[in-house]
Amino acid sequence: MKRTIVYLLACSVISLSAFGKEDTREQERVKAAGETFQEILNIPDSIPKDLLNRAECVVVVPGMKKFAVGIGGSFGRGVMTCRTGSNFTGPWSAPALYALEGANIGFQLGGQETDFVLLVMNPKGVESLLKSKVKLGADASAAAGPKGRDAEAATDALMRTEILTYSRSRGLFAGVSLEGSTLRSDGSANHKFYGRELTARQIVRQHAVGVPAAGQTLVSTLNRHSPRNLSDPKSLRSTK
Repeated sequence: MKRTIVYLLACSVISLSAFGKEDTREQERVKAAGETFQEILNIPDSIPKDLLNRAECVVVVPGMKKFAVGIGGSFGRGVMTCRTGSNFTGPWSAPALYALEGANIGFQLGGQETDFVLLVMNPKGVESLLKSKVKLGADASAAAGPKGRDAEAATDALMRTEILTYSRSRGLFAGVSLEGSTLRSDGSANHKFYGRELTARQIVRQHAVGVPAAGQTLVSTLNRHSPRNLSDPKSLRSTK
């Protein structure tokens, strides 16, 4: 009998330990996204404030790595947060966990860890990311994000792009093309992080959860640096 009780207790400890590791992994992922974004905003000639102020959502993928599968590829785990309110005029939402992947990113990484930031610039782009797995450049228009004087001289066509993409590697920050890559909600990670089944839409648009402790750095940084949506009011009239 005693042996049985000891065995059951040992199994319980192992199960709790495993659960704790899974929980910590998702928390660390969200924390890393916040710290990465904070660091990027402190880089001279970083994301133009005017563009950040016109973004409806922000996706941060910290420390994306290259892997060798066939011709090579890449896979990164990050988070997305959006402005709340029916017209994206409220404070930033709780983060939904997302995954970025694609064979064509591998050559850009060069074996180095690379951070990616994506600005979702209009409601149409948001809807694309909330529906399903999205192929950048096909299901949603995407372009390398301008910075500095390039941002000031950006054409109307570029400013109508749904998603602007940036990367940071070896301390260098620049716009980068991610066309052909895919971005999708990481449902299993969201389940682990929030403890229940939640869609990305429920998290970032329907206020199903509050901002967790692990997400405070990212959300507070965005609320401090970009508290108001300065997009053209016409673009905010509908999320369709």
